[in-house]
Amino acid sequence: MGIVEKIAEIEAEMARTQKNKATEYHIGLLRAKVSKLRVQLLEPEKTSAKGEGFDVQKRGSARVALIGFPSVGKSTLLSTITRTESATAAYEYTTLTAIPGVLEYEGAEIQLLDLPGIIEGASQGRGRGRQVVSVAKTADLILIMMDATKSEQQRVLLEKELEDVGIRLNKKPPDVILKRKQAGGIVVSKAMGLTLTKIDEKMIRTILAGYKMHNTDVLLREDITVDQFIDVVLGTRKYTPCLYVYNKIDSISMEEMDKLARRPHSIVVSCELRLNLERLKDRIWNEMNLLRVYTRKRGEHPDLEDPVIVRAGGTVEDVCNSIHKSLVEKFSYATVWGKSSKFLQGQKVGINHAISDGDVVTLFMK
Repeated sequence: MGIVEKIAEIEAEMARTQKNKATEYHIGLLRAKVSKLRVQLLEPEKTSAKGEGFDVQKRGSARVALIGFPSVGKSTLLSTITRTESATAAYEYTTLTAIPGVLEYEGAEIQLLDLPGIIEGASQGRGRGRQVVSVAKTADLILIMMDATKSEQQRVLLEKELEDVGIRLNKKPPDVILKRKQAGGIVVSKAMGLTLTKIDEKMIRTILAGYKMHNTDVLLREDITVDQFIDVVLGTRKYTPCLYVYNKIDSISMEEMDKLARRPHSIVVSCELRLNLERLKDRIWNEMNLLRVYTRKRGEHPDLEDPVIVRAGGTVEDVCNSIHKSLVEKFSYATVWGKSSKFLQGQKVGINHAISDGDVVTLFMK
């Protein structure tokens, strides 16, 4: 029996099992088994995707994956907002490989990947969907592109496919610490004042036993669900910001467009008429939560054409690593001008100083 068949068999058992207090631990164990099998289902794709147009080298400051059903306008968007042209046509499956393009945004380079149209059942290996979602796991942001004239069911199906392969959209990793050990059994503890309402200690022990983690310390810092705990145990989940792009708004009413635009993490555009594309670029940058830092050599003006890109919450150490990892060992101190500086004339700071967007930094080496 193959992995897909095993998953279907377990899901069928879950469906026919009556949900009550007596069966909840059995169902929790079945959910853990399904999650583990889904990980195994995707493992072969790590190698088979190579050589088929999917092994695209990551470049620029960040990577954005364009995902959607066929003929929603992904290729048109890529050729419109980047220098790279992806094949476009009025029929399905025009894009057969991952086509990279580079979006330039205020000195930063962001790589956009136009991925083949994903279809329902992709997480089970249908079409080329498994390769698509494998590449999506390497992205810093996922753009789910949809046809604004079609049913909202398209969004539900795409989210399910990504969820099934371990991509968690617009979610944070559960605040739980697992530590495996040689002996001592399972020890479950929780943060002071925390009350568990979605999971209990027995369920935690049941799931850990199902994964043969018989000697493990568990520290829960927040109330989480059974599925969230399974994600922590697997440790292979990717938590990725997602922006939902509704294309072809020129074909719907103003009322429908306004409704779509007000949804969380959503934006409406028309690639054909080039409507709202500049706003889309801004949203892409903001959703990734990146900072621009400008370097300045002593006695010179800052280089405003070539910013160093780091994640929000980054430090001077991150700036050093972005330029060259050897700078950390040679680092002595830095002078910073901008929002993170206490003084207009600049502030002398150490390597752990937190920087802000638009800061200017001069590095001093030993």
